[in-house]
Amino acid sequence: MDRVLDEPLTKTLGPATAKVMAEHLDLRTVGDLLHHYPRRYEERGQLTRLAELPLDEHVTVVAQVADARVLTFNGGRGRRLEVTITDGSGRLQLVFFGRGIHRPHKDLLPGTRAMFAGKVSMFNRKLQLAHPTYERLDADSGEGAVSSFAGKLIPIYPACKGLESWKIAKAVDAVLPHATEAVDPLPAALREGRGFVPLPQALLKIHRPQTKADVEDARQRLKWDEAFVLQVALARRRYADAQLPAVARRPVPDGLLDAFDARLPFTLTEGQRKVSAEIFGDLAAEHPMHRLLQGEVGSGKTMVALRAMLTVVDAGGQAAMLAPTEVLAQQHHRSVVEMMGDLAEGGMLGGAERATKVVLLTGSMGAAARRQALLDLVTGEAGIVIGTHALIEDKVQFHDLGLVVVDEQHRFGVEQRDALRGKGKQPPHLLVMTATPIPRTVAMTVFGDLETSVLDQLPAGRSPIASHVVPAADKPHFLARAWERVREEVESGHQAYVVCPRIGDDLDQAAQPAGARRTSPEDEAEKRPPLAVLDVAGQLTAGPLKGLRVEVLHGRMAPDDKDDVMRRFAAGEVDVLVATTVIEVGVNVPNATAMVIMDADRFGVSQLHQLRGRVGRGSAPGLCLLVTEMPEASPARGRLGAVAATLDGFELSRIDLEQRREGDVLGQAQSGVRSSLRVLAVIEDEEIIAAARDEAVSVVTADPDLEGLPELRTALDALLDKDREQYLDKG
Repeated sequence: MDRVLDEPLTKTLGPATAKVMAEHLDLRTVGDLLHHYPRRYEERGQLTRLAELPLDEHVTVVAQVADARVLTFNGGRGRRLEVTITDGSGRLQLVFFGRGIHRPHKDLLPGTRAMFAGKVSMFNRKLQLAHPTYERLDADSGEGAVSSFAGKLIPIYPACKGLESWKIAKAVDAVLPHATEAVDPLPAALREGRGFVPLPQALLKIHRPQTKADVEDARQRLKWDEAFVLQVALARRRYADAQLPAVARRPVPDGLLDAFDARLPFTLTEGQRKVSAEIFGDLAAEHPMHRLLQGEVGSGKTMVALRAMLTVVDAGGQAAMLAPTEVLAQQHHRSVVEMMGDLAEGGMLGGAERATKVVLLTGSMGAAARRQALLDLVTGEAGIVIGTHALIEDKVQFHDLGLVVVDEQHRFGVEQRDALRGKGKQPPHLLVMTATPIPRTVAMTVFGDLETSVLDQLPAGRSPIASHVVPAADKPHFLARAWERVREEVESGHQAYVVCPRIGDDLDQAAQPAGARRTSPEDEAEKRPPLAVLDVAGQLTAGPLKGLRVEVLHGRMAPDDKDDVMRRFAAGEVDVLVATTVIEVGVNVPNATAMVIMDADRFGVSQLHQLRGRVGRGSAPGLCLLVTEMPEASPARGRLGAVAATLDGFELSRIDLEQRREGDVLGQAQSGVRSSLRVLAVIEDEEIIAAARDEAVSVVTADPDLEGLPELRTALDALLDKDREQYLDKG
């Protein structure tokens, strides 16, 4: 960036203000502050509707004082000032105590208009702001306040404790003249072709708009900058990867793959065949494959990955599969060995002649087993290795690593993937698998350097899952019927899960799931702590599920106890498993047909979908009951209705994203982009992201080093410090 925009804020603003900005808002330079955009705009005549204030959030409202009165309490010893403000949509109480009442008592006379900022709290079932800071907007409040809000649109900035929106606005006024020196990253042809305003003008318009059209112009332009610069970074990464050499791994006739396919007891789905063909095409190229394989739980991703691994082994290489936990690594190892049968018994008596060895490598293995596994890898005896992070340690050497398969991408850090890639003589091919459906645009921003394949059919033999919402508060008899349904499933020889948000000793009172933010004050259901495994299990065994074999499973149990319970559940020795979300990833019990999710409103949409994927894995149909105490009209009930209405994970992940804020989607660590996205909304701006990606590809293909576009290079460097660029690498 230009030198002026790189200047630390300490030079321009007072040290105290600069310190709060750096610590709480991560704003350190003039450029950072120019890119701290208003969250919304208040019109002088129209105010945030007081009727819609969110509880527990810092808000800024513009309103008029309706009345003010001083009350005494504690037998006259204490005094408090109560001020009622109104904006036409509602009223809000402000309270000031003790010595703090003198100045507001003079300032806030009935009829005064002002901006008020503070945290919304509840008192006596009414919303209030205690000790808010305020800035008067009337003629005699000094020209400073009036001039900084002279525009018809008052910008409201994302603020923090100790730095109200209007103080940020004053700081922006101090740096706004420097906006003229902002370097424009968009190539001139692109900017003119799309009719965008120049960057300096966009910055002026977003901070000090005269009209709503100004805001719109500025936002469109700034959205493009974000989308385009990010897509250029990803396009350069794809381009650079395409220049790397890799060993082409082509299928060999009559090899392991053919032998494996010949024994499959079922035919592959159309989707599995199509995705396999895409993967085989990539493996046959002289540069490394980078592919993201998305598929619902149970869509057969492991089968597709295994066929790719066998192709690589046939071609003389080795394949490694990385799983996020030991339990999952063991489970993958078991299922791969089962699927391969004697093809996995290379070098053993009774092994097929084309067989290879499939080894497991995890941190908790005994020394002897570990030594043997390492030896099998170095000699190339083992064509396939499945493991956890233990695979990445320095001691692990491969004979010829040709393919890395990463399961559940978002649980792995980039450094770990790079370390594994460094184990090949040349960069190995990479296949990333995820069961979390990711909408196309998020895939384009978060996994932008991976080509994407989607498995969207369920394999034959998987049964549909019926889902229903059980409104426990409105219709208690529905809940009673839910427990009867569980008994019926058990009586017909099946098993069931009951999922709860908490474990239930007092330690985890604080650990509420992310969905547990209090939404609206009148929800009594929201006030009580979420239901807990230990309590629910006790109530069920004493009550509606009396006589059934009920066990508990949660994250705080010893690993051996967990494995023991899971093993007995899988073996059919347990009828009902009452658990936390530990069952969300990778537990496969085909005989489990029913799931009851308690306080389902406390879970995210995608999480509910993942949990539900644990039933109906066999030939009997699955049943998922979403129990909630939320009132019928609440947004939480609406979300549950959406989950019950569709089994399409992509549709649900869109709904999920629309409900969450963008920052959570990309997650700081995941996007690695300084403040993630400021004006770009991943779902709404699908067209912008797609168009920016196309433009970025053509720019990078024509000029990979961006030699002719120094401004764009500058913007890229600002977006990605060298170490941040690593983050973008989802490969």
